[in-house]
Amino acid sequence: MVFGRERIEYKTPDQVRLMRRAGLVVADTLAAVRSAARPGMTTADLDAVAARSIEDAGAKPSFLGYHGFPGVICTSVNEEVIHGIPGGRVLGAGDLVSIDCGAIVEGWHGDSAISFVLGAEGALDHRLPDDDLVAAGADLADIALVRATDAAMWAGIAALASGKRLNAVGEAVEAAVEMAGEFVGTEYGIVEDYVGHGIGSAMHQPPDVHNYRTSGQGPRLRPGMCLAIEPMITRGGAETSVLQDDWTVVTVDGSRAAHWEHSTAITEDGIVVLTAIDGGAERLGVFGVQPVDLG
Repeated sequence: MVFGRERIEYKTPDQVRLMRRAGLVVADTLAAVRSAARPGMTTADLDAVAARSIEDAGAKPSFLGYHGFPGVICTSVNEEVIHGIPGGRVLGAGDLVSIDCGAIVEGWHGDSAISFVLGAEGALDHRLPDDDLVAAGADLADIALVRATDAAMWAGIAALASGKRLNAVGEAVEAAVEMAGEFVGTEYGIVEDYVGHGIGSAMHQPPDVHNYRTSGQGPRLRPGMCLAIEPMITRGGAETSVLQDDWTVVTVDGSRAAHWEHSTAITEDGIVVLTAIDGGAERLGVFGVQPVDLG
């Protein structure tokens, strides 16, 4: 492990492999939570699912106790952007739910987030045809937001494969959000108060990873960097505030928000999405990027 001048932690190949193990625990846990989600459940119920999944994998939760955070996952619903505390909130059909999860394996972190619209029978797959989603009771504007945020994340990740400096991520994310908004005839808000980050032996590390264009180029992209790419997009304005619990971030205008995140490593041979089961192969293939095999 080497630190650069900006205190960026550059991981060795063996450390990246440990992070891959943590990333797979997170991927499995998010899949378990998504599969379990039903109307009538509380966000605390989802937290319990995540706790069991991480414990069964022999890992530890990254979030529990982090600066006093009381949950294993963050559960943010509708106008809640991020950092929602699991509790007694009862989920209903039509809710837009974002789940953020982190896990630790042998001191190394993985961090990922998903968003979905909850249908009468469970989480809806935003990749289904619109007619099927409408039949399941989804608001297509919420589905479009989930799709836009997901697509923007993958555009940002793909930029790591071809970009020279970190600002390539923000440029790709913002361009993807703009394109998605034009496609459906709306203007999405890109939250700027919160950004992605480096990840490794700590959950949050330098550098900050912006989800929008910046005047600065940022640090040079180098092998050994591990970065969490996580756009937070709203159906309205980008301004946010924090509730009295000192954690939950909400949109000021009450518009709904979506949040997607993956932890990604840059290696000598290319990139790999540590928190995707397939390493990112399916979604990165659209950009002509083949993730590396860590062996």
